[in-house]
Amino acid sequence: METLIRRTTKEDQKIALSSLQGFQVVSQRIKSSRKKGVKIKIQETGEFITIPKKALTLLSAIIQNMAEGKTISIVPSNSEVSTQQAADMLNVSRPHLVKLLEAKKIPFKKVGSHRRILLKDIMEYKEQLTKQREAQLDFLSNQAQDLNLGYE
Repeated sequence: METLIRRTTKEDQKIALSSLQGFQVVSQRIKSSRKKGVKIKIQETGEFITIPKKALTLLSAIIQNMAEGKTISIVPSNSEVSTQQAADMLNVSRPHLVKLLEAKKIPFKKVGSHRRILLKDIMEYKEQLTKQREAQLDFLSNQAQDLNLGYE
């Protein structure tokens, strides 16, 4: 599967906003069901399609993001990304990402002169970074409390 990137138009955003609450209510009810598949009806054709429950959860996240006007990207987890794509995902510059790669903080492989990074490795690094930031923020807030710096 190739990477899909679609910009959300204002019209898409309006439709997503109007359907979001109802979709989330139905999605929550279905989550508690033991069935692995969900049957949905296509209004325009009257046809029924069975999809995995996980796909319904993904669809819910897509609608939520569209309602917020965000661009949607769907990338298979075993995909390789370029250094620019990885830098965009981490919100860092490409040169900074290359430094991280060369410091062996994120695994990569070279294809010719190009570096390729597995999407799962980028996501693992991002999660690790988030945990480190949370730990540092906890430390700072505890230190502020201990020093009675007026934060209550």
